[in-house]
Amino acid sequence: MARFSSRHGRLSQAYLADRLKGAKSYDRIAGYFRSSIFELVGEEIESIGKVRIVANADLDLADVQAAQKVRDAKLFQKFVEDDLVVDAAIHGDRYAKLHQLLVSGKVEVKVVPRTIAPFLHGKAGVIHGDDGHAIAFMGSINETRAAWAHNYELVWEDSSADGVAWVQDEFDALWERGVPLPDVVIKEVGRLADRREVSVEVLAPEAIPGAALVEAPIYRDGESLQPWQRAFVGIFLDHRRDYGKTRLLLADEVGVGKTLSLAASALVSVILGDGPVLILVPSTLTEQWQIELKDRLAIPTARWHSTKKCWFDPEGRMIKGQGAPDVGRCPYAIGIVSTGLIVHGIDDHGRPKEGTEAQFLLQGRYGMVVLDEAHKARGSQPMGQSDRTPNNLLKFINLIAQRSEHLLLSTATPIQTHIDDLWDLLRALNQGTEFVLGSAFSPWAKSESALPVLTGERKFESLREGWDYLVNPTPPVGNDTVIADIREEFGMRPTDWVLTKLAADITNPVLEAKADLAVVMIENGLGYFQRGSHNPLLRHVVLRKRRDLEDLGLIPKLPVDTHPTQSVATSPAFEAAYKAAEAFTAAYRKRSKAAGFMKTLLLQRICSSHAAGIATAEALLGKRELDDETQDELDGAGFYNVEAERSHLQDLIDALTGASDPKLKAVRYFLDEHPAGTRTWREMGAIVFSQYFDTASWVADELSAAYPDQPIALYAGAGKSRIIKGGVSTSVLRPVIKKLVSQREIALVVATDAACEGLNLQTLGTLINVDLPWNPSRLEQRIGRIKRFGQTRDRVDMANLTYAGTVDEKVYRVLSERLRVSSDIFGTLPETIDADWIDDIETLEERLRDYTNPREKADPFRARYANDLVQDDTRWNEASQVLARSDIDQMLSAGWVEQKRRR
Repeated sequence: MARFSSRHGRLSQAYLADRLKGAKSYDRIAGYFRSSIFELVGEEIESIGKVRIVANADLDLADVQAAQKVRDAKLFQKFVEDDLVVDAAIHGDRYAKLHQLLVSGKVEVKVVPRTIAPFLHGKAGVIHGDDGHAIAFMGSINETRAAWAHNYELVWEDSSADGVAWVQDEFDALWERGVPLPDVVIKEVGRLADRREVSVEVLAPEAIPGAALVEAPIYRDGESLQPWQRAFVGIFLDHRRDYGKTRLLLADEVGVGKTLSLAASALVSVILGDGPVLILVPSTLTEQWQIELKDRLAIPTARWHSTKKCWFDPEGRMIKGQGAPDVGRCPYAIGIVSTGLIVHGIDDHGRPKEGTEAQFLLQGRYGMVVLDEAHKARGSQPMGQSDRTPNNLLKFINLIAQRSEHLLLSTATPIQTHIDDLWDLLRALNQGTEFVLGSAFSPWAKSESALPVLTGERKFESLREGWDYLVNPTPPVGNDTVIADIREEFGMRPTDWVLTKLAADITNPVLEAKADLAVVMIENGLGYFQRGSHNPLLRHVVLRKRRDLEDLGLIPKLPVDTHPTQSVATSPAFEAAYKAAEAFTAAYRKRSKAAGFMKTLLLQRICSSHAAGIATAEALLGKRELDDETQDELDGAGFYNVEAERSHLQDLIDALTGASDPKLKAVRYFLDEHPAGTRTWREMGAIVFSQYFDTASWVADELSAAYPDQPIALYAGAGKSRIIKGGVSTSVLRPVIKKLVSQREIALVVATDAACEGLNLQTLGTLINVDLPWNPSRLEQRIGRIKRFGQTRDRVDMANLTYAGTVDEKVYRVLSERLRVSSDIFGTLPETIDADWIDDIETLEERLRDYTNPREKADPFRARYANDLVQDDTRWNEASQVLARSDIDQMLSAGWVEQKRRR
């Protein structure tokens, strides 16, 4: 035996380096895995035949037993927790050496979870020499420069057979139970070794997304943008190159994650210097967009406040200005504005009203305009008229499209009740261009001539018959040799999109024969205009279906068991408040057409919780400031009550004040009593959702009082998130909550819809909806928080709490039925259930039936988009040439005025 102390010399020289010379193998029980693990002994390690390291990671056993994808993400997240970018800048050679050792296979690393080894304080190793001799050592030492060279450390060496065998047994036991170091971590070591910060000018456009996003929060969290999301950014860049500007309709199904696809495209557009970005979304989604872009992609944006007439920064701070005109002077590169303001700002003649936000926005020019829930921009055809009349939002989009380089529209349901709803959006994309639908004489410009070709109902027997479909609009060259030859034959410039020549004008007989064969040939059951990108819809409408992504293994197939079959029984207090709300809206209807909206606003909040009902009524009475959700829904219209209305609102408050809320009893029943095998829902981990902060805050406080020993997380908007335990509330940032949930330190979360995107809770197995969003996409987003890769349960449970006999119960019944019905090639459900559908529940059923009635069954979109996603070679997560975070922040923090100067 031998003993060594730092007091008698540097152990890096006196002990380890000497022992490793000529070693045959080296087994090491280390601490946490870090790149510094071989920083001093790299040369000796290279000469050893086999090195095995078992390290510690802050993983739960359930994490280890979960799907490899999630386990790898957890290990990656742990590895990049420290500021490795700075460390790699100083020790790039060390990262290169480590990467070489790991890739070569000479060094293997396994990680053990904390449930097996809570913390590997017991450091030890076994070194086998070429001569068959072996030694074991134990001590306090990690494999770091500080440990071996600078710290005060002790090492106890034992060369006896028993001593070596004892340490070897300990190593072997840990090695057997460990999991391999993921490839993503090894690749990250190599990326950091090669990492270089570069300027935008040296990067090709296709390299910019990876360079800008590889170190964004979504990647640091061990995740990434999904293949179909990255593919959309690629399509945006392709169109930008081929057409000079991009016009796309993103029609991915509900719950597939359109927001990040659009946001990443907007980021790239800003970095490329295209100009200001305007994002138009429904009022209730403005904060959600701002939160998701900040938390997931580190994109700071400004959000326009409808009533206060000013911008709010990513931290929820007001940026004071001069009122409505400031909407055209966004202080960030990307500004988010409510579509409701636009609707109110357009007159009957399609012109912006004087002094409105719509007027000031239409005075600017934009690099990109994004419209979410674009199905709200549509036309209608009054009885006796042959032309469709656009609504105010569509009028605005048609105008602003001509003032924007890129226009991205997003909706899961471009077809509402008529196929021309889709053509309304396509015509909007065609504004200021001719490459989407061609000229006014194009057969693609009208649905009745275009749709039979898209579905395959009409087939062509000659080139002359299909000529107009081929050349009006004429696609860019791309990979289509027929188009390339036609463009060359008629001397078309790259920016020419409509060919007025006839097929008879072709002078090259070879080209004529080739083009004729292409147009009439059927391949795999699809005609020429159904394949590839040979028609405008397949070029400019991007659609990926959930079932296709599930079939490709890109989205998990995970059954959701829905409870309960019975609604929550109402109380006398609730019934009195509900009647008061109906009386209030009846009185309000006598003086305002907005009574239906006000009824929706008030009844939804009462059906959510007593707390939300009281808060909303008091706000309408002027006793407190309207919360952001209510202000956003009012869209700046404001509310002024009269005596009769005040009386009903006060009756509502009096009825609910001091009364117990049956919703709380229902929540606790599911958490503690509902049958769930051997564990309760609370033991399996649960998230409780509400669309209103007042309700979420109330639920979190009440659950904390009920479970004083359990930490409860409230996950909400800017500055509102907190952790409550034993009645003590502590404000925290949202990423802190996400981390604690992933580490299983918190198993009960209450969240609002505004913050739910990006909240990945596969460590939780149950979900309770305190209220029902009248928005199928939000319901999908809620389910998606726990229905993820890595969910340790085979099925997940969801409870929907609705009051018996209320409008909420009726909506839920109809929506549940529609969720089971498959539909046409453009989607399954509307992204929003319009409030004016609710007054008559039969109208709601009829409207949803219009969406979900099957139409044409041909699906050219699967062949165009879904199948390409398997071959994903974007590799943004491996980008070693990166844009400095400070440079990105500088570009994104330059307002619209500065963006215009950059161009």
